[in-house]
Amino acid sequence: MIEISDKVVKSIIVERPSDSYKGMFGRVLLIGGSLNFGGAIIMATEAAVNSGAGLTSVATNINNLSSLHSRIPEAMFIDWQESNLVKVIKNSNIIAIGPGLGLDEHAQSLLQLVKRTVKNTQTVILDASALDLLAQDHTLMPTNAETIIMTPHQKEWERVSQIKIPFQEDKDNFSVLKSLFPDNNGILVLKSNHTKIYDCFGNIYQNPLGNPGMATGGMGDTLTGILAGFCGQFSAKIETIASAVYLHSLAGDELYKEHYVVLPTQLSAKIPQLMKKFSLE
Repeated sequence: MIEISDKVVKSIIVERPSDSYKGMFGRVLLIGGSLNFGGAIIMATEAAVNSGAGLTSVATNINNLSSLHSRIPEAMFIDWQESNLVKVIKNSNIIAIGPGLGLDEHAQSLLQLVKRTVKNTQTVILDASALDLLAQDHTLMPTNAETIIMTPHQKEWERVSQIKIPFQEDKDNFSVLKSLFPDNNGILVLKSNHTKIYDCFGNIYQNPLGNPGMATGGMGDTLTGILAGFCGQFSAKIETIASAVYLHSLAGDELYKEHYVVLPTQLSAKIPQLMKKFSLE
């Protein structure tokens, strides 16, 4: 097991070249935000933009349009009922689905659409509602993607893996991960007070950071956005994912020094500053 450190993050976050343009840093698509859970996809989107995604699009319920554009004008909106969503999925490097998605028939159809549409050059991040849908039906897994990243907290992983929380040991987690991804293209981010990241080759990274102030709604949605932004820029390898997890907690720890509760939107706002610091070291 490798404890994530500043050294890992410094190897991933590098200075941008002088001839940079937005197309170099990933086309990220986030899918989620049902009628009652628009905040989840908005927080994920804000995190993706703040963590450096080159182009960020959001497929969500039409009712979220005004809130999304007033909060994050940098993001592009797609009505998730529209047929052009297929084209947007095909043109994206990273597809993150789940924050505020819901569990209704439309949510299921969106996950099926992602499965049908993604290619073996794309990365898919599965979070929140998408994981609960997968727990009900493993055939919804978008196995055609080059990399599939699952980001469950322990209860969500219990539902997906059928491993009760007290028994979520490394050996058993690996066994389920391998069964879900026979092509070895899956990565598990198992969220807890010290999150662990597993790949199918036996590698484990553990996050040493984090604090009780981060026990706040929207914190996982924010991590999903950071993961999407990082994978869009730095490739979807385990070191990139470990760096995103570490930076998410580091931002939380910095805020916790002066705040009893760490708000996800405050955490997102701190990410560009921390990324700049690491890129110069």
